[in-house]
Amino acid sequence: MNVEAPVMTRTDPKDGAPSTKASDRLAQASLDQLCINTIRTLCMDAVEQANSGHPGTPMALAPVAYCLWQRFLRFDPEHPIWPNRDRFVLSVGHASTLLYSLLHLSGVKAVNPKYETLGHLSVPLDDLKKFRQLGSRCPGHPEYRWTSGVEATTGPLGQGVAMTVGMAIAARWKTAHFSRPNFDLFEHKVYALCGDGCMMEGISGEAASLAGHLKLSNLCWIYDNNKITIEGSTALAFTEDVATRFLGYGWNVLRVSDANDLDLLSRAFTTFQNTHDRPTLIIVDSHIAYGAPTKQDTSAAHGEPLGKDEIRATKRNYAWPEDAEFLVPDGVREHFQAGIGARGAKLRDEWLEMFERYRCVYPELAEQGWRMLRRELPDGWDRDLPTFPPSAKGLATREASGQVLNAIARNVPWLIGGSADLAPSCKTRLTFGNAGDLSADNPAGRNLHFGIREHAMGAILNGLSVSKLRPYGSGFLIFSDYARPALRLSALMEIPVIHIFTHDSIGVGEDGPTHQPVEHLASLRAIPGLITFRPADANEVVEVWRIIMQYRHKPVALILSRQALPIIDRSKYASAEGVARGAYVLAEAGNGQPDVLLLATGSEVSLCLAARERLQADNIQARVVSMPSWEVFEHHCREHPEYREDVLPSGVKARVSVEQASEFGWERYVGSSGDMIGMNTFGASAPLKELQTKFGFTPERIVEAAREQVRLAREQRKEKSQ
Repeated sequence: MNVEAPVMTRTDPKDGAPSTKASDRLAQASLDQLCINTIRTLCMDAVEQANSGHPGTPMALAPVAYCLWQRFLRFDPEHPIWPNRDRFVLSVGHASTLLYSLLHLSGVKAVNPKYETLGHLSVPLDDLKKFRQLGSRCPGHPEYRWTSGVEATTGPLGQGVAMTVGMAIAARWKTAHFSRPNFDLFEHKVYALCGDGCMMEGISGEAASLAGHLKLSNLCWIYDNNKITIEGSTALAFTEDVATRFLGYGWNVLRVSDANDLDLLSRAFTTFQNTHDRPTLIIVDSHIAYGAPTKQDTSAAHGEPLGKDEIRATKRNYAWPEDAEFLVPDGVREHFQAGIGARGAKLRDEWLEMFERYRCVYPELAEQGWRMLRRELPDGWDRDLPTFPPSAKGLATREASGQVLNAIARNVPWLIGGSADLAPSCKTRLTFGNAGDLSADNPAGRNLHFGIREHAMGAILNGLSVSKLRPYGSGFLIFSDYARPALRLSALMEIPVIHIFTHDSIGVGEDGPTHQPVEHLASLRAIPGLITFRPADANEVVEVWRIIMQYRHKPVALILSRQALPIIDRSKYASAEGVARGAYVLAEAGNGQPDVLLLATGSEVSLCLAARERLQADNIQARVVSMPSWEVFEHHCREHPEYREDVLPSGVKARVSVEQASEFGWERYVGSSGDMIGMNTFGASAPLKELQTKFGFTPERIVEAAREQVRLAREQRKEKSQ
């Protein structure tokens, strides 16, 4: 059944308009158009000068973005990280010049990593002139923590809208947790500008479904329905009824038939703000490269510069000086200052005054909020961390992690998260009394249920994190593939998202190769800025969490076992505190002079300890090195170069690595002559012990490899001495 979305009509032109007098409206309309055309010409000039980029979408959407920013957005350009600001995310990141032009014309100020607002512009005109050039604050797609006023890194289509679901959840959570009668601290809205590509990507459907389920009425997606993608008309591959789809998700759906009609746009935004029981989708009909009447191939304007002749024709159509470049006419900046600037400053001043009163009445909550917003931890956050006694029977690291997570979450109220329908298996449910489930009726709950939506979960976690909550999400390691784009963006944005992955190896057993991760550790280690940890026992888990919680700008992938692992006797072997250095000598050779190095992570460390005992009985001195995090180890060695030699002495060539995963990458530690016991194929469906024997993950196989390594090393030394 085709369900038409309500089309905004002009039955009441005063709704949302800046003035009620006809003469004032005419003058206002003229100034509005001047500002819109300034945005358009800045966008086309920036793309043309770079000879790279997408001019069509920002030109077409200039009225939409202008209307939102100038008439509705609660945002103070002088203080762009004001906590109760509305969030605006450009999910169509290829239209980045639109956002950069708005940041420049609004006078948004730069903010440094210490959260200090600086006196200069976030986007000076000179940076816009250097669009897509090295060092410019105007990179090809918006980048979080690079350009102040950019709320999230966008570009991969669908990621931006999915992140806004996390932002909207975070806003509601903060309202429920911090607000008190007469103190509405977090009442901001979340807006995303998206396009046909965002609608086609599966992640948008996952995220929209959850947003509708949670009735996130503070969330508004503005869909640029221009019917053009890189290959041409969307009719080539996309003919679905988007309005009906979103009605099915439980959204309020509106339609604006002309992207240039500011009154209709204002009515739509006002309707969103008056909707309190569901999120809103505003479908806006637009035309790529609007205002360039000589353009025949409208799809080319989407992904290519217009060309000088086309730009002159377009500017002529705007009654603009044809040869002027990067022109900002008199009155434009002042108009933005009188609109978004004045409104934002007033709202921020009122909020700060309210927060000072709130601090007097609720000092503990105020301190919580202040620390949360600065990514600082509460005093005593780690006071309840457990210590696990030695045990041969042991404990699965997922079980240990669940206990540690609950101990920390009791003391860090803004640590929230959940799973893609696997919390019972991943042990990520917060079980203490007041944790609760986050739902439409309980926005303060701390257990999130993402459903079977790994990709959207990853993006939503990113949205929670840029909103300054401390989020975690969980699933099986094999399904990290489904979340990889969002994982990559958490690393690119340098935000401290905690990605928990259990069922970390062929130890999954009978489930077989479809559920047994092989290449996944290597693929996660390949992401720059993502810190991976694969702890060997319960006490390493404790130390890993101690490290994770202190990260402010580093995302983590925590890799955990399903099966029980022996809890290592720390009175006999080294302290688990060595985890802080990424790799450490867990068991030294009997005489302090190792013949062979046994290197391992996770469940394979205990196998190496057993192999070491057998080797010592044969008078072969083995050192066992636990390497839970390659990234942390490499970082520590860069700061302390001597540490690498302390742990992996270059004179010891006999080396064996053991990991139930792809061997890829281990050559950097075992060298060209070392041996690697790992996976070169997919796994198989069988009980764990049978799989370990089949693929060589046994003390016997490690002993055999170590003996061979020692023999080869002795032969090489003998040859050199002759």
